[in-house]
Amino acid sequence: MKGTANPDVSTAIQHLYKAIHAGGVDPRLLELVHLRASQINGCSPCVFAGIASAKKHGETDERLHNVVAWRETPFFTEEERAALALTEAATRIQDGAPGVTDEIWDAAAAHFDEKQLSAITLEIALTNFYNRINRTIREQAGKTW
Repeated sequence: MKGTANPDVSTAIQHLYKAIHAGGVDPRLLELVHLRASQINGCSPCVFAGIASAKKHGETDERLHNVVAWRETPFFTEEERAALALTEAATRIQDGAPGVTDEIWDAAAAHFDEKQLSAITLEIALTNFYNRINRTIREQAGKTW
């Protein structure tokens, strides 16, 4: 797709970003959430941009290389693990998937307050929004951003 986005859409997305970042969640954690959802969806431009943004927020290569295998590594806190589990469950919504179970939600709620959970949930949703657009228009990593 060529051309500029509808200005109303751009404004709406800016408001969503503002709401996400007003939620009191560490920006590095939001970057991990973005990266994990983008990995699941195979969205190369979002993985590419997510890694660059995470590095700007001080994330390490070691942790970024291991987000895909976060369960099997010692590099993530319990809080981060709860957010990553929520990300995976909310992103993998194919037919028959259990989605966000009470156990997954309760684990996240043990680490985050309602405002933070809202911000994380919105980050997951917005990332999935971008992933689907990029996959639909066959955007490639590094091509335009």
